[in-house]
Amino acid sequence: MDIDDVVTFVEVADAGGVSAAARRMGVSKSIVSRRLIRLEAELGVQLLARSTRGAALTEAGVTFRDHAARIRAEFEAAKDTILPTGELRGRLRIALPLSFGPTHFAPVLGEVARRHPQLHIHSLYSDRLVDLIAEGFDCAIRVGTLRDSNLIAKRIGPIYGRLVASPGYIELNGSPKTPQELTAHEALMQGTETWHLMDGNKVVAVQPQGRFKADNGLALTVAAVAGLGIASLPDCLTHSYLSSGALVPVMTDYPPPAAGAYVVRPPGQHLSRKVRVLTDMLIEHFKHNPELWGLDQARPRPAVDY
Repeated sequence: MDIDDVVTFVEVADAGGVSAAARRMGVSKSIVSRRLIRLEAELGVQLLARSTRGAALTEAGVTFRDHAARIRAEFEAAKDTILPTGELRGRLRIALPLSFGPTHFAPVLGEVARRHPQLHIHSLYSDRLVDLIAEGFDCAIRVGTLRDSNLIAKRIGPIYGRLVASPGYIELNGSPKTPQELTAHEALMQGTETWHLMDGNKVVAVQPQGRFKADNGLALTVAAVAGLGIASLPDCLTHSYLSSGALVPVMTDYPPPAAGAYVVRPPGQHLSRKVRVLTDMLIEHFKHNPELWGLDQARPRPAVDY
């Protein structure tokens, strides 16, 4: 049994079709189809029911998929064991945030590629919540507060933030002093989220209201500079505007709790050395480049990571 055929079957099963699997693997649809036909012929059973809408697992396919996934994981673990020390091969598919992924994380990916010329890195920059399993990613970098999920997460560094607004907005609308007053102001939001603020050692939840929403932190930063309202943003997006005076801190007695940056990966998989190497380099990146994140060490920081 050819291991490439097994791996291809798992990709098709997870992607839901030959075309999607081919895109994920970076090969042609004809190659994927040939591997599937060869695998089914060798096993003597139909694993996939193909249609114009994609490919659905047969009963035999459902059973074989779990075994095939374990075979792939064991094969990857074996390759990690026998490869020369430090050498990385194969493909690394990673999803990163668009807001500051290209400026803050892309240099680390570039360094990984430079050190490991046999490694192929495929990166997706988007602020949407990427489904790692369905879309075939090895890992993702996520920033903020992690939602409850079955993903495995490794914290790579702290992310601090604050409420900000333009001087023009404050001049016209005043500056809120308490979380209760904040609800009377225009908030710049990603959606209908709840803002959490620290009142001493207690976390206070606020339901902000506003007419301007965007799913991208850079867009919200620009909107705050334009005087459209108050935003809750990470320091790495606002520190240059705070330094120039284009933005000013708001409600400094009620800062947002500290959040974090994480590498997340699908559950139940062997931790590949390529993901481990990337994670270690990201941790070092945070540790030795605090200025990239706008971390003002002189300003007291809440210790809560929620």
